[in-house]
Amino acid sequence: MPDKNAILYRMVLPDHTCPFGVRAKQMLEGAGYHVDDRLLSTREEVDAFKNEHGVATTPQVFIGGERIGGSDDLERYLAA
Repeated sequence: MPDKNAILYRMVLPDHTCPFGVRAKQMLEGAGYHVDDRLLSTREEVDAFKNEHGVATTPQVFIGGERIGGSDDLERYLAA
């Protein structure tokens, strides 16, 4: 049985909630994952996260210590 825990980093700024992050959370929950929902709530947090992980976009999903990617990558992962 694969690990059904996922870590989701997504942008929720005071004036903007990333719709792709919301979509990723819904897909994970729909697939039966427990989601550790980590909100990036300032532009600085978002930029620091992207620099640390070498990614250009959020959200980013991690399952079993492996970076799956954003919501489109997650969709492909869950379909496989």
